[in-house]
Amino acid sequence: MTERKVRVRFAPSPTGPLHIGGVRTALYNYLFARQHGGDLVFRIEDTDTTRFVPEAEAYIIEAFQWLGIKFDEGVSFGGQYGPYRQSERRDIYKKYVKQLLDAGKAYIAFDTPEELDAKRKEIENFQYDNKTRMMMRNSLTMPAEEVERLIADGTQYVVRIKIDAGQEVMVDDMIRGEVHVKSDILDDKVLYKSADELPTYHLANIVDDHLMEITHVIRGEEWLPSAPLHVLLYKAFGWEDTMPRFAHLPLLLKPDGKGKLSKRDGDRLGFPVFPLDWNAIDPKTQEKVFCSGYREQGYFPEAVVNFLALLGWNPGTEQEMFTLDELVNAFDIEKCSKAGAKFAYEKGIWFNHEYILKKSAEEIARLFEPICREHGVKDSFERIEKVCEMMKDRVNFVKELWPLCSFFFEAPTAYDEKTAKKRWKEDSAQTLTELCTVLEGLDDFSLEHQEQVVHAWIESKELKLGNVMNAWRLALVGEGKGPGMFDISAFLGKEETIRRTRRAIECLGPRC
Repeated sequence: MTERKVRVRFAPSPTGPLHIGGVRTALYNYLFARQHGGDLVFRIEDTDTTRFVPEAEAYIIEAFQWLGIKFDEGVSFGGQYGPYRQSERRDIYKKYVKQLLDAGKAYIAFDTPEELDAKRKEIENFQYDNKTRMMMRNSLTMPAEEVERLIADGTQYVVRIKIDAGQEVMVDDMIRGEVHVKSDILDDKVLYKSADELPTYHLANIVDDHLMEITHVIRGEEWLPSAPLHVLLYKAFGWEDTMPRFAHLPLLLKPDGKGKLSKRDGDRLGFPVFPLDWNAIDPKTQEKVFCSGYREQGYFPEAVVNFLALLGWNPGTEQEMFTLDELVNAFDIEKCSKAGAKFAYEKGIWFNHEYILKKSAEEIARLFEPICREHGVKDSFERIEKVCEMMKDRVNFVKELWPLCSFFFEAPTAYDEKTAKKRWKEDSAQTLTELCTVLEGLDDFSLEHQEQVVHAWIESKELKLGNVMNAWRLALVGEGKGPGMFDISAFLGKEETIRRTRRAIECLGPRC
């Protein structure tokens, strides 16, 4: 048999913002496709019309554009297997529903919601299956003439798969190995609903994967219970030879405690669980919903990708920092963990810090400049870049730079009381007054020359270096933070350095 070209797909439902777990699934599909020279297909599964959110599709596409995960075909990308929205494929699905019905692999059921509720009350743990279907109102228990009459009268119905007992279903999973399930425990899932003339996920998923020649289905662990049904559907259609290989990824778990990662965990612990900010109307409640995203929180896309790649997969080496190309080369789907992966969001912060370190001062300054301008800074870009060079290693996010280094651009208007109490000594005013005289005498105000002259002066006066520098830092910065003192004074320049020092002397004066 000719080996088929690898084709994988990411097929989200447009019901709201894309969860970070979905982003990881798409990432793993991308890495697998690129590693095998294959294609990544973007499909929209919008058969659940009750939960459809208009903004969701554009949101999902924008998220992947930001992350740098590129699709080869699909919704908004084109391709020869379209349409790629399931809502636009109604007529295609009807053909395959009829095929299953004609082959006796599926049947029509007319049970109303009320009738199903009554049966659930009557039978504990009721499910519609090979044991109970003959008790229900369906084409297996009703005369063909009555079935035809009800359909002709417009009575709503569903089509269910007919799963016979006594079969052993084997799912070939690249992560979990062979998973064997007895058909006796499976229920006759709904495949099609006449109410909206659309299939459910189970049928649409299988038909689309087959027609789009998908070779591997890489998806979340939550879909593992559906895998036996999907195997049976492939067999029902006679498509065993083109059945894709499955890989069910481990769940993303809460950072603390047990259970699946949720938005509430992010709200509780202060981290995003979506790639971008989401601001839309909930179709059920009609209330406005806001969820914060990684982009707007200040994460770099490459940091998010790097962080997610290592949640549930281990390269088997000590390497932690990967470019996207390096991830493609290193990734091995079979080395994914079977167990769930704790969402250690602090590691995502660490990755963002590491990417700040990797970036040049110019790159960081390009991001920091708009923040400076918002605060009225008129300094040149080159000066902003110098500040970034000195300070970028101290932050996890670019937005943290302003509160940390605003003193480079704005003179302090007050002095931190705790620092002043500890660092401003009784003789600090006199010492800094003398220091100003020393600084005024400098023609060369470079960092190196200042340091040489000031240290010589401190030594000649037999002063304590720490006392002088701590008081001077308070004068220039307003509190006890910042880089080396001569880095600060050289940046501020002679005039501003002396002006700030004299103002602190005036404001703080001698202290007893």
